[in-house]
Amino acid sequence: METKFINSQSLPFCKGCGHTTISQNTEIALRKLGLKLLDVILVTDIGCHGIIDKAFDTHTVHGLHGRSVALASGVSAGLNNPEKKVIVFIGDGGATIGMQHLLDAAHNGYNLCVVIHNNMLYGMTGGQPSEFTPKGFKTPTLTEGAEHPGYDICALVTAAGASYVSRISGIGDISDKLAEAFSRKGFSLVEVMEVCPSYGVKSNPGMKLSKLIEEAGIEIKVYVDREMKAYETKIREGLPGLLSPALTIETEFPHTLDKPVRLFLSGTAGEGVQSAAELFIRAGMRCGLQVTKKGSYPVTVGVGFSASPIILSPEPIMYTGAPEPDVVIVTSEDGLKFAQKLIDNMQEDKLLIIDSTLGVPETKAKVIVHHFRESAGGRNAMIMALFEYLKQYRIIPMEALMKQFLSSKISANTKLKALIEETFEIEG
Repeated sequence: METKFINSQSLPFCKGCGHTTISQNTEIALRKLGLKLLDVILVTDIGCHGIIDKAFDTHTVHGLHGRSVALASGVSAGLNNPEKKVIVFIGDGGATIGMQHLLDAAHNGYNLCVVIHNNMLYGMTGGQPSEFTPKGFKTPTLTEGAEHPGYDICALVTAAGASYVSRISGIGDISDKLAEAFSRKGFSLVEVMEVCPSYGVKSNPGMKLSKLIEEAGIEIKVYVDREMKAYETKIREGLPGLLSPALTIETEFPHTLDKPVRLFLSGTAGEGVQSAAELFIRAGMRCGLQVTKKGSYPVTVGVGFSASPIILSPEPIMYTGAPEPDVVIVTSEDGLKFAQKLIDNMQEDKLLIIDSTLGVPETKAKVIVHHFRESAGGRNAMIMALFEYLKQYRIIPMEALMKQFLSSKISANTKLKALIEETFEIEG
């Protein structure tokens, strides 16, 4: 049976977008090379190309704008296995932002292949020109056309030490050309020239890609195909590899769970939401439970909301997150705004624990209201809320959470320690 790498017949791009051609031909190329799903790691970043992630059933990693090559370099070095195919999708905008990452990856010979989706503009943000926009090409914000040629990224990475580099036109069947690049050891790159139907075509009426390439003097060719020494991670005795040793915590307390419980903690950045979540899951580990934790907060750290979906389970957990949590705990206005949709969809068998300063939102869930912020302040409201949850629903003993609290730096707050002991009648 032929391996299917893409799980959808309908890809998430505009009609006529060259990104569709690249994605479909990537799948064909991977089939031609006889690769298995889990032998492929696709790394993308911000840009129209990056919305392909959900359509690929391979491993996928999504990063910040211009950083996909840097992420892929780390993945490649960590795997230390040239038989695994690390493929980078990046746009000409991302390649502009992350050009140093491209040069360093080529210079070091990391085992990965970069596919640049060069539609000659920033497609996701309105059609601004990139440093790859060719002379004469017009965009919505460059209506007179570019005054000078764009960078020749193929020449740059060739000079930096790449094993294989080519530029191709993204029309028709390009699978053999992609497969050629994917099959090389070390660093390879394919720049695919294409057109954005939303901004490129509209700004350049009647434009044909082949004519544009010719008039701009852009060379469609293989720049280099040579054997270069590929990067190999040196393993030093006594030092950890890519993954740290498994964290084990001795089971000291019982638990009452016979199925997973999913919690969603939501508060304000800088008010200890992530720290409280970490204490809680480690307390769960002290009870022999499997646990997961995720953190969610704005790119500007320390501003706005901070949320943490966590899971405690008596059985192994094969996923992370809590899209339909059993318990939502909210300790601030920021947290309430972020968790509002979850609260709106909660049913009668779910639980909402909320600070008294926020009122009680409309919900079908059972609600517990408490003065967490008033008693402990915003910085410690979430840890107090978690103790209150265990007081009401003893899925693990409060003593387990207290022991974890005492082993943390937070316990240096003697007023908080005394408040917990007094409120929940626990001896420290």
